[in-house]
Amino acid sequence: MTVITNIEDLKRIYRRRAPKMFYDYCESGSWSEQTFRENVTDFEKIRLRQRVAVDMTGRSTATQMVGQDVAMPVALAPVGLLGMQHADGEILAARAAEAFGVPFTLSTMSICSIEDVAERTQKPFWFQLYTMTDEDYVRRLLQRAKDAKCSALVITLDLQIIGQRHKDLKNGLSAPPKPTLKNWLDLSLRWRWGLNMLQTPRRHFGNIVGHAQGVDDPSSLFEWTAKQFDPALDWKKVAKLIEMWDGPTILKGILDEEDARMAAEVGADAIVVSNHGGRQLDGALSAIRMLPRIVDAVGDRIEIHMDGGIRSGQDVLKAVALGAKGTYVGRAFVYGLGAMGQQGVESALEVIRKELDTSMALCGRRRIEDLGRDVLLVPEDFEGRWQDV
Repeated sequence: MTVITNIEDLKRIYRRRAPKMFYDYCESGSWSEQTFRENVTDFEKIRLRQRVAVDMTGRSTATQMVGQDVAMPVALAPVGLLGMQHADGEILAARAAEAFGVPFTLSTMSICSIEDVAERTQKPFWFQLYTMTDEDYVRRLLQRAKDAKCSALVITLDLQIIGQRHKDLKNGLSAPPKPTLKNWLDLSLRWRWGLNMLQTPRRHFGNIVGHAQGVDDPSSLFEWTAKQFDPALDWKKVAKLIEMWDGPTILKGILDEEDARMAAEVGADAIVVSNHGGRQLDGALSAIRMLPRIVDAVGDRIEIHMDGGIRSGQDVLKAVALGAKGTYVGRAFVYGLGAMGQQGVESALEVIRKELDTSMALCGRRRIEDLGRDVLLVPEDFEGRWQDV
């Protein structure tokens, strides 16, 4: 049996077992993929300060995110199509997060529905909402999330227009997927994946089909989704959604200080510094580069989380030390899910927790609350000297 020591171990297994079109969906960004790459490589520019002769007993990675207890400052990010990475993927990932003690965020574009996940888990999970033009559908979707006892709402703000992802276009990955002949051949060779998919009835977008007007089967889904992402989204609509939810609300996709200020003004409980994993505006700065600026701008007004490029516990430590109260992992847990299902997600979380705990100790810190910029060595020009034109 393969010994899993880091996230890359899971990624290698995932690449062998997942169909290429779904592997590419996970492991790609928009356009030239510059931002996708720099989300990861910019973490490597930050170094840690080693400290010795410090009492390292009694350490804990536990903390809180939006007032909820978490085993470590990590949540599973909303990822669409999880149920295509592995059969019943959303349910398995939610169970893994529940067992580990961290939040799972269910995507609007999930294969398993809100009700499916709620019926097969014991603890509340978070729900992610895309803003759509069908306001009646959005109202009913939020009510379904409330009925399922979802404990926080994550509103994604950076997908009004979908960024072009070359690999998805070439693979025929749409909603629903329209694989090419080459991909059909690839699907036929992924026997482990295929056997799992044959054993589940969940193969379409469970939150949409049968719930949105005019979408009664997967064949009618493409036309509906093509018109739904709301290009007219503004802060007034965001404020209205926050009011409709009337619970802990997190705004995801903030990459600018001014947008962070607006998020604080409309009454959000937290923001996620994020560029959608490099899948939207290619050429934008990495999330970890923008994090210190946004913390300095609004860190005393709103809880700040960070998403993008996290592949290790050391990455979590660096983000927290720069001011994030929580972080999100997306690809890191998808690797585990595609490799080994629920066990793989739990393995990914354990790898991150162990790296975080060990690195905290070697930096002379015992609690998450003790992490600050003084445990880091950050290049003088890390945030960049950019001139606004």
